[in-house]
Amino acid sequence: MQPSAPPYDERLTAPRSWWFIAFGVGVACALMLLPLGSLPLLAGLVGGTAAAAAAVSSYGSARIRVVAGALVAGDARIPLSALGEPEVLDAEEARAWRTHKADARAFMLLRSYVGTAVRVEITDPDDPTPYVFLSTRDPRGLAAALSAVPAA
Repeated sequence: MQPSAPPYDERLTAPRSWWFIAFGVGVACALMLLPLGSLPLLAGLVGGTAAAAAAVSSYGSARIRVVAGALVAGDARIPLSALGEPEVLDAEEARAWRTHKADARAFMLLRSYVGTAVRVEITDPDDPTPYVFLSTRDPRGLAAALSAVPAA
């Protein structure tokens, strides 16, 4: 018997342009080492590109899942029983909730390159976190998964 696929799974990968920038950082490192010779130039290209690519990959590895009766967003694992109704936010509303409407106590998984988001109230009275704000490319899909999956 195979386990069923999670109802929602998204990785907030970095945009392609960031990978070109990572290569540009490697070229810049190589050019800084150009006066030292061709071997340091090559080492700067490889090392600078690898370090910048590791940073882009790390930042773009955030994952949002709804699985096993819980919302898993980044390092947070929140039981669905502690969540209220999800609110789909378009780009303008998401920007407002990231800035002037934001609460410092909220859990936010933000990615600047993702315009839309979902905001979900925390209904657990023992939790001081008022809501969860998640950047997502598919806010309707995430909201549907949060609403459809019964809390375990």
